[in-house]
Amino acid sequence: MNSLQKVAIVTGGASGLGLATTQKFVQQGIKTIIIGRDEKKLANAAAALGPLCVYRAFDLSNLDNIATLVKELVDEFGTPHILVNNAGINQKKPFTEVTNEDFQGIIQTNLTSVFILSREVVRYMIDAGQGSIVNISSMASQYGIPYVISYTATKSAIEGMTRAMATELSPKGIRVNCVAPGFIATDMSAKALNSDPERKNKVLSRTPMGKLGETADVAEAVYFLSSDAAKYITGIIMPVDGGNAVGF
Repeated sequence: MNSLQKVAIVTGGASGLGLATTQKFVQQGIKTIIIGRDEKKLANAAAALGPLCVYRAFDLSNLDNIATLVKELVDEFGTPHILVNNAGINQKKPFTEVTNEDFQGIIQTNLTSVFILSREVVRYMIDAGQGSIVNISSMASQYGIPYVISYTATKSAIEGMTRAMATELSPKGIRVNCVAPGFIATDMSAKALNSDPERKNKVLSRTPMGKLGETADVAEAVYFLSSDAAKYITGIIMPVDGGNAVGF
């Protein structure tokens, strides 16, 4: 493998924001390993994107095996230069109906797995003296959105973790940043918004640009933060939201 070629890991890389990010990375000549649960979706994405995209089917809620996964990927592809923590699940339920299992399940997938995967990748990045991590949060961490308490808890924690990681790891050459997407046109958001016209109107009315974003908009921000163009940027939360977080 070309020693100058960068290697990236993108979780949830077979669809939505993760797929758009992977497309951007591959276009830039970055060897990109996508991780997800759905082997068929992963295989289709890798086939469409060509030899620079490879995949590993893995359920990130399987916390005990993340360290082994990372070691196998490093042995095969070398220490990753970039890690994008994009995988996440959502659940829309009234507060009092969220069970302990619901809450813990979302914490495990959206937060604990991000911590463990980052920790294991960072062990190798420290030895390499460099690396860039981009976490994905959400508008749910910027203000209160009803019916998504578990998701909101994880995304708010991701932003706090981003700042703490950046402060501790940046002296070791590892930058850590976060992108907070607004309302982006994906299958996941379509499911949430198309069945709830009132919510969709509310979203658009408080977004100054008056439209949903595209997955490529988020991919561009992730690529920028992971690239040398952002070499003096660490610990930030970058909204990509058409002004939604400041709109009224």
